[in-house]
Amino acid sequence: MRNVAGYHRRVSKPTPSAITSLPTSPDDERRERMVRYAVAMGIRMVCIGACFVTPGWWMLIPAFGAIALPYFAVIAANTVRSSPRAAVERPGAILPINNRPSSSEPA
Repeated sequence: MRNVAGYHRRVSKPTPSAITSLPTSPDDERRERMVRYAVAMGIRMVCIGACFVTPGWWMLIPAFGAIALPYFAVIAANTVRSSPRAAVERPGAILPINNRPSSSEPA
């Protein structure tokens, strides 16, 4: 089959990827971010509880943690870690094809 521009797509066998070069699946990555957020919110709950039992100006330390942790937890949960890649893998290359008859063949 000929394309309008005279180019054909060369189809090659896909090269298998090594398991270490594959990125983390979206479900696993999402689960890791949810666990990080839940741990940060758990620490925040401990800070809120510590505000009730900490005397005097020492209460400011867990209060600051209870106020600041939600911001940092959301930032940490929304940060997507991507693995560095050396090159973009393309499914195939487009190569020009010469369909003109050579001078030795009869026309």
